[in-house]
Amino acid sequence: MTQRRRILLGSLFHETHSFVDEVTQLADFTIREGQALLARRGDGSTVDGFLEVAEAEGWKVVPTVDYTALPAGTVDHAVFEHFLTGFDAGLKAALASGPIDGIWLALHGAMVTTASPDPEGALLAHIRSVPGCEALPVFAVFDLHANFTAAMARHANALVAYRENPHTDARESAVRSARLLARALKEGVVPRMYSRNAPVVWPPTGTGTAERPMRDLEALARQIEQEHPAIWVANIIGGFSFSDVPEAGVAFAVATTGPEAEAEDALARLTETAIALRELGQPAEWDLDEAVADLLRQPGGPYVVVEPADNIGGGAPGDGTSVLRAFLRHEVENCAVAIADPAAVAAMAGAAPGETRRLAIGGKGSAIAEGPIPVEATFVSASDGHFALEDLNSHLAASQGSRFSMGPSAVVKVDGVTVLLTSRKTPPFDLGQFRSQGIHPEALKAIGVKAAVAHRRAYDKIAKGSYTVATLGPCTSRIAGLPYKHLRRPVFPLD
Repeated sequence: MTQRRRILLGSLFHETHSFVDEVTQLADFTIREGQALLARRGDGSTVDGFLEVAEAEGWKVVPTVDYTALPAGTVDHAVFEHFLTGFDAGLKAALASGPIDGIWLALHGAMVTTASPDPEGALLAHIRSVPGCEALPVFAVFDLHANFTAAMARHANALVAYRENPHTDARESAVRSARLLARALKEGVVPRMYSRNAPVVWPPTGTGTAERPMRDLEALARQIEQEHPAIWVANIIGGFSFSDVPEAGVAFAVATTGPEAEAEDALARLTETAIALRELGQPAEWDLDEAVADLLRQPGGPYVVVEPADNIGGGAPGDGTSVLRAFLRHEVENCAVAIADPAAVAAMAGAAPGETRRLAIGGKGSAIAEGPIPVEATFVSASDGHFALEDLNSHLAASQGSRFSMGPSAVVKVDGVTVLLTSRKTPPFDLGQFRSQGIHPEALKAIGVKAAVAHRRAYDKIAKGSYTVATLGPCTSRIAGLPYKHLRRPVFPLD
Protein backbone atom coordinates (compact mmCIF):
# COMPACT_ATOMS: atom_id res chain seq x y z
CA MET A 1 0.00 0.00 0.00
CA THR A 2 1.34 3.41 -0.99
CA GLN A 3 2.06 5.65 1.99
CA ARG A 4 -0.02 8.83 2.12
CA ARG A 5 1.88 12.00 1.39
CA ARG A 6 2.25 14.30 4.40
CA ILE A 7 1.75 18.02 3.68
CA LEU A 8 2.40 20.68 6.32
CA LEU A 9 -0.18 23.51 6.50
CA GLY A 10 0.16 27.01 7.94
CA SER A 11 -1.38 30.45 7.44
CA LEU A 12 -0.30 34.07 8.04
CA PHE A 13 -2.64 36.80 6.83
CA HIS A 14 -2.36 40.55 7.42
CA GLU A 15 -2.36 43.59 5.16
CA THR A 16 -0.43 46.35 6.93
CA HIS A 17 -1.06 50.11 6.61
CA SER A 18 2.13 51.92 7.64
CA PHE A 19 0.53 55.37 7.78
CA VAL A 20 -2.07 54.81 10.50
CA ASP A 21 -1.06 55.27 14.12
CA GLU A 22 -2.39 52.05 15.61
CA VAL A 23 -0.15 49.05 16.21
CA THR A 24 -1.80 45.70 15.50
CA GLN A 25 -1.44 43.47 18.56
CA LEU A 26 -1.75 39.75 19.21
CA ALA A 27 -5.30 40.24 20.50
CA ASP A 28 -6.32 41.55 17.06
CA PHE A 29 -5.58 38.19 15.44
CA THR A 30 -7.82 35.18 15.17
CA ILE A 31 -5.50 32.29 15.99
CA ARG A 32 -6.21 28.69 15.06
CA GLU A 33 -3.92 25.83 15.98
CA GLY A 34 -3.78 22.18 15.01
CA GLN A 35 -7.17 20.65 14.39
CA ALA A 36 -8.84 24.08 14.25
CA LEU A 37 -7.15 24.59 10.86
CA LEU A 38 -8.66 21.36 9.56
CA ALA A 39 -12.06 22.56 10.80
CA ARG A 40 -11.92 25.33 8.18
CA ARG A 41 -13.05 22.80 5.58
CA GLY A 42 -16.22 24.22 4.02
CA ASP A 43 -15.88 27.80 5.31
CA GLY A 44 -15.02 29.36 1.93
CA SER A 45 -11.49 30.38 2.93
CA THR A 46 -8.23 29.85 1.07
CA VAL A 47 -7.37 27.20 3.66
CA ASP A 48 -10.63 25.49 2.72
CA GLY A 49 -9.52 25.50 -0.93
CA PHE A 50 -6.29 23.74 -0.02
CA LEU A 51 -8.12 21.21 2.14
CA GLU A 52 -10.40 20.35 -0.78
CA VAL A 53 -7.40 19.40 -2.91
CA ALA A 54 -5.73 17.59 -0.02
CA GLU A 55 -8.87 15.51 0.42
CA ALA A 56 -9.04 14.68 -3.28
CA GLU A 57 -5.33 13.76 -3.37
CA GLY A 58 -5.51 11.66 -0.24
CA TRP A 59 -2.86 13.71 1.56
CA LYS A 60 -2.37 13.57 5.29
CA VAL A 61 -2.46 17.23 6.31
CA VAL A 62 -0.25 18.20 9.23
CA PRO A 63 -1.67 21.48 10.59
CA THR A 64 0.46 24.05 12.42
CA VAL A 65 -0.90 27.56 13.10
CA ASP A 66 -3.14 30.10 11.37
CA TYR A 67 -2.89 33.82 12.27
CA THR A 68 -5.46 36.08 10.56
CA ALA A 69 -6.34 39.73 11.23
CA LEU A 70 -8.19 42.51 9.45
CA PRO A 71 -6.10 45.13 7.63
CA ALA A 72 -4.75 47.67 10.11
CA GLY A 73 -1.59 49.38 11.35
CA THR A 74 1.94 48.02 11.67
CA VAL A 75 2.04 44.67 13.45
CA ASP A 76 3.87 44.37 16.76
CA HIS A 77 6.89 42.21 15.89
CA ALA A 78 6.16 40.07 18.95
CA VAL A 79 3.10 38.78 17.05
CA PHE A 80 5.27 37.48 14.23
CA GLU A 81 7.70 35.94 16.72
CA HIS A 82 4.75 34.27 18.45
CA PHE A 83 3.52 32.94 15.11
CA LEU A 84 6.97 31.74 14.08
CA THR A 85 7.49 29.95 17.39
CA GLY A 86 4.22 28.07 16.94
CA PHE A 87 4.86 27.30 13.29
CA ASP A 88 8.42 26.16 13.95
CA ALA A 89 7.30 23.87 16.75
CA GLY A 90 4.70 22.30 14.46
CA LEU A 91 7.21 21.93 11.63
CA LYS A 92 9.87 20.29 13.78
CA ALA A 93 7.36 17.98 15.45
CA ALA A 94 6.14 16.91 12.02
CA LEU A 95 9.69 16.25 10.83
CA ALA A 96 10.42 14.21 13.95
CA SER A 97 7.43 11.97 13.35
CA GLY A 98 8.26 11.09 9.75
CA PRO A 99 9.07 12.53 6.33
CA ILE A 100 7.21 15.60 5.03
CA ASP A 101 6.50 15.67 1.32
CA GLY A 102 5.67 19.36 1.00
CA ILE A 103 4.57 22.57 2.68
CA TRP A 104 1.55 24.68 1.73
CA LEU A 105 0.84 28.15 3.13
CA ALA A 106 -2.04 30.61 3.00
CA LEU A 107 -0.46 34.07 2.95
CA HIS A 108 -1.45 37.65 2.35
CA GLY A 109 1.96 39.04 1.46
CA ALA A 110 1.69 42.64 2.69
CA MET A 111 2.48 42.26 6.38
CA VAL A 112 4.88 44.72 7.98
CA THR A 113 5.99 44.49 11.61
CA THR A 114 7.69 46.96 13.90
CA ALA A 115 10.99 45.17 13.17
CA SER A 116 10.55 43.54 9.75
CA PRO A 117 9.54 44.89 6.33
CA ASP A 118 9.07 41.36 4.96
CA PRO A 119 7.76 38.79 7.47
CA GLU A 120 6.58 36.45 4.71
CA GLY A 121 10.05 36.40 3.19
CA ALA A 122 11.47 35.80 6.67
CA LEU A 123 9.06 32.91 7.21
CA LEU A 124 10.06 31.26 3.93
CA ALA A 125 13.77 31.79 4.66
CA HIS A 126 13.29 30.22 8.08
CA ILE A 127 11.65 27.16 6.54
CA ARG A 128 14.68 26.67 4.28
CA SER A 129 17.01 26.98 7.31
CA VAL A 130 15.42 24.01 9.08
CA PRO A 131 17.33 20.76 8.46
CA GLY A 132 15.30 18.58 6.15
CA CYS A 133 13.46 21.50 4.53
CA GLU A 134 16.20 22.79 2.23
CA ALA A 135 14.65 21.20 -0.86
CA LEU A 136 11.05 20.53 0.23
CA PRO A 137 8.39 21.74 -2.21
CA VAL A 138 7.04 25.01 -0.73
CA PHE A 139 3.84 26.26 -2.34
CA ALA A 140 1.40 28.97 -1.26
CA VAL A 141 -1.46 31.23 -2.25
CA PHE A 142 -1.22 34.99 -1.70
CA ASP A 143 -3.18 38.18 -2.20
CA LEU A 144 -3.02 40.26 -5.38
CA HIS A 145 -2.24 43.21 -3.06
CA ALA A 146 0.92 41.66 -1.65
CA ASN A 147 4.23 43.50 -1.77
CA PHE A 148 6.30 40.80 -3.44
CA THR A 149 9.95 40.51 -2.44
CA ALA A 150 13.06 38.84 -3.80
CA ALA A 151 13.21 36.78 -0.59
CA MET A 152 9.74 35.38 -1.23
CA ALA A 153 10.78 34.24 -4.70
CA ARG A 154 14.15 32.89 -3.57
CA HIS A 155 12.79 30.63 -0.83
CA ALA A 156 9.60 29.28 -2.45
CA ASN A 157 8.84 27.04 -5.40
CA ALA A 158 5.48 28.43 -6.46
CA LEU A 159 3.53 31.24 -4.84
CA VAL A 160 0.20 31.76 -6.61
CA ALA A 161 -1.60 35.14 -6.58
CA TYR A 162 -5.30 35.85 -6.83
CA ARG A 163 -6.20 36.95 -10.36
CA GLU A 164 -9.33 38.95 -9.61
CA ASN A 165 -9.97 42.23 -7.82
CA PRO A 166 -12.55 42.13 -6.23
CA HIS A 167 -11.01 38.91 -4.92
CA THR A 168 -13.75 36.54 -6.02
CA ASP A 169 -11.18 33.87 -6.87
CA ALA A 170 -9.21 33.69 -3.62
CA ARG A 171 -10.37 30.18 -2.76
CA GLU A 172 -10.07 29.17 -6.42
CA SER A 173 -6.47 30.45 -6.42
CA ALA A 174 -5.74 28.33 -3.35
CA VAL A 175 -7.10 25.31 -5.22
CA ARG A 176 -4.90 26.20 -8.20
CA SER A 177 -1.85 26.48 -5.96
CA ALA A 178 -2.53 23.18 -4.20
CA ARG A 179 -3.02 21.45 -7.54
CA LEU A 180 0.37 22.73 -8.66
CA LEU A 181 1.86 21.17 -5.54
CA ALA A 182 0.12 17.90 -6.45
CA ARG A 183 1.57 18.17 -9.96
CA ALA A 184 5.08 18.67 -8.56
CA LEU A 185 4.75 15.62 -6.35
CA LYS A 186 3.41 13.43 -9.16
CA GLU A 187 5.97 14.58 -11.74
CA GLY A 188 8.88 14.59 -9.32
CA VAL A 189 9.95 18.07 -10.39
CA VAL A 190 9.55 21.42 -8.69
CA PRO A 191 9.59 24.87 -10.27
CA ARG A 192 11.78 27.82 -9.29
CA MET A 193 10.57 31.37 -8.84
CA TYR A 194 11.77 34.59 -10.45
CA SER A 195 10.37 38.04 -9.73
CA ARG A 196 10.70 41.68 -10.69
CA ASN A 197 9.43 44.88 -9.06
CA ALA A 198 8.27 47.55 -11.50
CA PRO A 199 9.10 51.23 -10.79
CA VAL A 200 5.37 51.78 -10.29
CA VAL A 201 3.05 52.06 -7.28
CA TRP A 202 -0.74 52.24 -7.69
CA PRO A 203 -3.38 52.93 -5.05
CA PRO A 204 -5.89 50.12 -4.46
CA THR A 205 -8.47 52.03 -6.54
CA GLY A 206 -6.19 51.59 -9.56
CA THR A 207 -5.92 47.81 -9.26
CA GLY A 208 -9.38 46.57 -10.22
CA THR A 209 -8.97 43.75 -12.73
CA ALA A 210 -12.06 44.61 -14.77
CA GLU A 211 -10.37 47.83 -15.91
CA ARG A 212 -7.06 48.86 -17.36
CA PRO A 213 -4.19 48.62 -16.52
CA MET A 214 -4.69 45.42 -14.50
CA ARG A 215 -6.97 43.90 -17.14
CA ASP A 216 -4.22 44.21 -19.75
CA LEU A 217 -1.58 42.78 -17.44
CA GLU A 218 -3.69 39.78 -16.44
CA ALA A 219 -4.41 39.06 -20.11
CA LEU A 220 -0.68 39.20 -20.90
CA ALA A 221 0.08 36.84 -18.01
CA ARG A 222 -2.39 34.27 -19.33
CA GLN A 223 -0.83 34.66 -22.79
CA ILE A 224 2.65 34.06 -21.36
CA GLU A 225 1.43 30.90 -19.61
CA GLN A 226 0.02 29.61 -22.90
CA GLU A 227 3.14 30.45 -24.90
CA HIS A 228 5.53 28.89 -22.38
CA PRO A 229 4.29 25.59 -20.90
CA ALA A 230 7.33 25.45 -18.60
CA ILE A 231 5.95 28.53 -16.79
CA TRP A 232 3.51 27.02 -14.32
CA VAL A 233 2.13 30.36 -13.18
CA ALA A 234 2.64 34.03 -14.04
CA ASN A 235 1.52 36.34 -11.24
CA ILE A 236 0.36 39.94 -11.60
CA ILE A 237 0.79 41.69 -8.26
CA GLY A 238 -0.94 45.03 -7.85
CA GLY A 239 0.90 45.69 -4.59
CA PHE A 240 -0.21 47.53 -1.47
CA SER A 241 0.73 51.20 -1.63
CA PHE A 242 0.05 51.87 2.06
CA SER A 243 2.91 49.64 3.24
CA ASP A 244 6.05 51.76 3.49
CA VAL A 245 8.57 49.10 2.50
CA PRO A 246 11.24 49.02 -0.25
CA GLU A 247 9.42 46.52 -2.47
CA ALA A 248 5.89 47.94 -2.20
CA GLY A 249 3.89 48.30 -5.39
CA VAL A 250 3.49 46.60 -8.71
CA ALA A 251 5.46 43.39 -9.21
CA PHE A 252 5.52 40.22 -11.25
CA ALA A 253 6.55 36.69 -10.34
CA VAL A 254 6.71 33.45 -12.30
CA ALA A 255 7.23 29.85 -11.26
CA THR A 256 8.92 27.80 -13.96
CA THR A 257 10.77 24.60 -14.74
CA GLY A 258 12.20 26.22 -17.87
CA PRO A 259 15.32 28.30 -18.47
CA GLU A 260 15.93 31.45 -16.45
CA ALA A 261 16.21 33.52 -19.63
CA GLU A 262 12.64 32.62 -20.60
CA ALA A 263 11.38 33.68 -17.18
CA GLU A 264 13.31 36.94 -17.25
CA ASP A 265 11.97 37.73 -20.71
CA ALA A 266 8.40 37.24 -19.46
CA LEU A 267 9.06 39.49 -16.47
CA ALA A 268 10.54 42.15 -18.75
CA ARG A 269 7.45 42.11 -21.00
CA LEU A 270 5.15 42.52 -18.02
CA THR A 271 7.26 45.29 -16.49
CA GLU A 272 7.42 47.23 -19.76
CA THR A 273 3.63 46.98 -20.07
CA ALA A 274 3.10 48.28 -16.53
CA ILE A 275 5.39 51.23 -17.19
CA ALA A 276 3.60 52.05 -20.44
CA LEU A 277 0.20 51.93 -18.70
CA ARG A 278 1.27 53.54 -15.42
CA GLU A 279 -0.96 56.62 -15.77
CA LEU A 280 -4.07 54.40 -15.99
CA GLY A 281 -3.51 53.26 -12.42
CA GLN A 282 -4.36 56.75 -11.11
CA PRO A 283 -8.18 56.82 -11.33
CA ALA A 284 -10.24 60.01 -11.23
CA GLU A 285 -12.54 60.59 -8.25
CA TRP A 286 -15.67 62.71 -7.81
CA ASP A 287 -15.94 65.74 -5.59
CA LEU A 288 -18.15 64.50 -2.75
CA ASP A 289 -20.76 67.26 -2.90
CA GLU A 290 -20.99 67.05 -6.69
CA ALA A 291 -21.49 63.29 -6.46
CA VAL A 292 -24.31 63.54 -3.91
CA ALA A 293 -25.99 66.32 -5.87
CA ASP A 294 -25.78 64.23 -9.03
CA LEU A 295 -27.23 61.07 -7.49
CA LEU A 296 -30.17 63.09 -6.15
CA ARG A 297 -31.00 64.00 -9.75
CA GLN A 298 -31.07 60.34 -10.78
CA PRO A 299 -34.17 58.13 -10.66
CA GLY A 300 -34.47 55.17 -8.31
CA GLY A 301 -31.57 53.67 -6.45
CA PRO A 302 -29.52 52.58 -4.73
CA TYR A 303 -26.51 54.65 -5.68
CA VAL A 304 -23.25 53.71 -4.00
CA VAL A 305 -20.96 56.46 -2.72
CA VAL A 306 -17.57 54.80 -2.43
CA GLU A 307 -15.06 56.35 -0.04
CA PRO A 308 -11.62 54.78 -0.66
CA ALA A 309 -9.85 57.16 1.75
CA ASP A 310 -11.60 55.31 4.61
CA ASN A 311 -11.20 51.89 2.99
CA ILE A 312 -11.60 49.33 5.79
CA GLY A 313 -10.14 46.65 3.53
CA GLY A 314 -7.02 48.81 3.25
CA GLY A 315 -6.50 49.32 6.97
CA ALA A 316 -8.44 52.55 7.58
CA PRO A 317 -10.45 52.82 10.83
CA GLY A 318 -13.84 52.84 9.07
CA ASP A 319 -15.15 55.71 11.16
CA GLY A 320 -14.79 58.63 8.75
CA THR A 321 -17.70 61.05 8.78
CA SER A 322 -17.35 62.78 5.41
CA VAL A 323 -20.09 60.86 3.57
CA LEU A 324 -22.48 61.02 6.53
CA ARG A 325 -21.92 64.78 6.67
CA ALA A 326 -22.64 65.08 2.94
CA PHE A 327 -25.85 63.03 3.19
CA LEU A 328 -27.04 65.30 6.01
CA ARG A 329 -25.89 68.47 4.25
CA HIS A 330 -27.83 67.58 1.09
CA GLU A 331 -30.80 66.24 3.10
CA VAL A 332 -30.67 62.84 1.41
CA GLU A 333 -33.61 60.69 2.50
CA ASN A 334 -33.65 56.90 2.70
CA CYS A 335 -29.90 56.32 2.76
CA ALA A 336 -27.45 54.42 4.97
CA VAL A 337 -23.86 54.35 6.16
CA ALA A 338 -21.95 52.01 8.47
CA ILE A 339 -19.50 53.53 10.94
CA ALA A 340 -17.22 51.68 13.34
CA ASP A 341 -17.57 53.43 16.70
CA PRO A 342 -17.72 51.31 19.86
CA ALA A 343 -18.12 54.43 22.03
CA ALA A 344 -21.25 55.46 20.13
CA VAL A 345 -22.63 51.92 20.41
CA ALA A 346 -22.04 51.99 24.16
CA ALA A 347 -23.71 55.42 24.41
CA MET A 348 -26.93 53.90 23.02
CA ALA A 349 -26.97 51.04 25.55
CA GLY A 350 -30.37 50.49 27.10
CA ALA A 351 -32.16 52.83 24.68
CA ALA A 352 -35.77 52.09 23.84
CA PRO A 353 -37.01 52.10 20.22
CA GLY A 354 -37.74 55.69 19.21
CA GLU A 355 -35.60 57.17 22.00
CA THR A 356 -33.30 60.00 20.91
CA ARG A 357 -29.87 60.63 22.40
CA ARG A 358 -27.11 63.12 21.68
CA LEU A 359 -24.08 61.37 20.16
CA ALA A 360 -20.69 62.23 18.72
CA ILE A 361 -20.41 59.73 15.86
CA GLY A 362 -17.17 58.61 14.23
CA GLY A 363 -14.05 60.61 13.46
CA LYS A 364 -12.00 59.20 16.32
CA GLY A 365 -9.59 56.87 14.51
CA SER A 366 -7.64 59.09 12.11
CA ALA A 367 -6.05 62.50 12.54
CA ILE A 368 -6.23 62.94 8.76
CA ALA A 369 -9.99 62.50 8.39
CA GLU A 370 -12.81 64.76 9.53
CA GLY A 371 -13.56 64.46 13.24
CA PRO A 372 -16.66 63.33 15.15
CA ILE A 373 -20.02 64.67 14.08
CA PRO A 374 -22.49 65.67 16.84
CA VAL A 375 -26.00 64.41 16.07
CA GLU A 376 -29.39 63.69 17.57
CA ALA A 377 -29.65 59.93 17.03
CA THR A 378 -32.93 58.04 17.28
CA PHE A 379 -32.51 54.44 18.40
CA VAL A 380 -33.88 51.72 16.10
CA SER A 381 -32.34 48.43 17.23
CA ALA A 382 -29.34 46.71 18.78
CA SER A 383 -27.67 43.32 18.28
CA ASP A 384 -24.53 41.32 19.03
CA GLY A 385 -23.33 42.07 15.48
CA HIS A 386 -22.90 38.48 14.35
CA PHE A 387 -23.96 37.67 10.80
CA ALA A 388 -23.66 34.86 8.27
CA LEU A 389 -22.04 35.83 4.99
CA GLU A 390 -24.36 35.57 2.00
CA ASP A 391 -21.49 35.14 -0.46
CA LEU A 392 -18.77 32.57 0.22
CA ASN A 393 -16.82 33.81 -2.82
CA SER A 394 -16.19 37.23 -1.30
CA HIS A 395 -12.83 38.45 -0.04
CA LEU A 396 -14.27 38.55 3.46
CA ALA A 397 -15.05 34.84 3.31
CA ALA A 398 -11.62 34.05 1.85
CA SER A 399 -9.87 35.40 4.93
CA GLN A 400 -12.46 35.23 7.71
CA GLY A 401 -14.70 32.30 6.82
CA SER A 402 -18.47 32.02 6.57
CA ARG A 403 -19.40 34.11 9.64
CA PHE A 404 -18.30 37.52 10.89
CA SER A 405 -18.74 39.51 14.07
CA MET A 406 -19.14 43.29 13.98
CA GLY A 407 -19.19 43.30 17.79
CA PRO A 408 -22.06 44.90 19.70
CA SER A 409 -23.94 47.03 17.17
CA ALA A 410 -26.74 49.58 17.05
CA VAL A 411 -28.90 50.99 14.28
CA VAL A 412 -29.88 54.65 14.65
CA LYS A 413 -31.62 57.24 12.49
CA VAL A 414 -30.12 60.70 12.00
CA ASP A 415 -32.64 62.72 10.01
CA GLY A 416 -33.03 60.72 6.77
CA VAL A 417 -29.87 58.67 7.27
CA THR A 418 -29.81 55.18 8.77
CA VAL A 419 -26.49 54.68 10.55
CA LEU A 420 -25.24 51.21 11.43
CA LEU A 421 -22.86 51.65 14.36
CA THR A 422 -20.51 48.73 14.94
CA SER A 423 -17.91 48.02 17.62
CA ARG A 424 -15.58 46.33 15.15
CA LYS A 425 -14.76 47.73 11.75
CA THR A 426 -16.30 45.55 9.08
CA PRO A 427 -15.19 45.49 5.43
CA PRO A 428 -18.30 46.16 3.29
CA PHE A 429 -17.90 43.03 1.21
CA ASP A 430 -21.18 41.27 2.00
CA LEU A 431 -24.78 42.53 1.97
CA GLY A 432 -25.48 40.35 5.00
CA GLN A 433 -23.84 43.11 7.04
CA PHE A 434 -26.84 45.41 6.51
CA ARG A 435 -29.57 42.81 6.06
CA SER A 436 -28.71 41.13 9.36
CA GLN A 437 -29.55 44.42 11.07
CA GLY A 438 -32.92 44.91 9.37
CA ILE A 439 -31.57 47.32 6.74
CA HIS A 440 -32.52 46.47 3.14
CA PRO A 441 -29.82 47.96 0.90
CA GLU A 442 -31.67 47.39 -2.38
CA ALA A 443 -34.52 49.62 -1.16
CA LEU A 444 -32.29 52.63 -0.37
CA LYS A 445 -31.59 55.73 -2.43
CA ALA A 446 -27.90 55.91 -1.47
CA ILE A 447 -25.36 53.87 0.50
CA GLY A 448 -22.00 55.06 1.79
CA VAL A 449 -19.34 52.37 1.36
CA LYS A 450 -15.86 52.49 2.89
CA ALA A 451 -13.91 50.53 0.30
CA ALA A 452 -11.86 50.78 -2.88
CA VAL A 453 -12.76 47.92 -5.24
CA ALA A 454 -13.58 44.75 -3.26
CA HIS A 455 -17.10 45.95 -2.35
CA ARG A 456 -18.16 45.62 -5.97
CA ARG A 457 -18.73 41.88 -5.69
CA ALA A 458 -21.63 42.63 -3.32
CA TYR A 459 -22.89 46.04 -4.36
CA ASP A 460 -22.68 45.93 -8.17
CA LYS A 461 -25.56 43.42 -8.12
CA ILE A 462 -27.97 45.95 -6.61
CA ALA A 463 -26.54 49.37 -7.52
CA LYS A 464 -28.08 51.65 -10.13
CA GLY A 465 -24.83 53.62 -10.18
CA SER A 466 -21.64 54.27 -8.28
CA TYR A 467 -19.59 57.35 -7.36
CA THR A 468 -16.01 57.01 -6.11
CA VAL A 469 -15.38 60.18 -4.13
CA ALA A 470 -12.33 62.01 -2.81
CA THR A 471 -12.41 62.54 0.96
CA LEU A 472 -9.85 63.02 3.70
CA GLY A 473 -8.49 59.77 5.12
CA PRO A 474 -5.50 57.45 5.45
CA CYS A 475 -6.27 55.37 2.32
CA THR A 476 -6.18 58.31 -0.07
CA SER A 477 -5.71 57.51 -3.74
CA ARG A 478 -3.31 60.46 -3.97
CA ILE A 479 -0.41 58.36 -2.75
CA ALA A 480 2.31 60.75 -3.95
CA GLY A 481 1.55 62.85 -0.87
CA LEU A 482 2.16 60.04 1.63
CA PRO A 483 5.28 60.37 3.82
CA TYR A 484 7.21 57.37 2.48
CA LYS A 485 10.58 56.73 4.14
CA HIS A 486 11.51 53.25 2.91
CA LEU A 487 9.99 52.88 -0.57
CA ARG A 488 12.51 52.29 -3.36
CA ARG A 489 13.10 55.31 -5.58
CA PRO A 490 12.60 56.41 -8.28
CA VAL A 491 9.03 55.16 -8.56
CA PHE A 492 5.86 56.43 -10.24
CA PRO A 493 3.88 58.53 -9.24
CA LEU A 494 6.27 59.95 -6.67
CA ASP A 495 9.04 60.65 -9.18
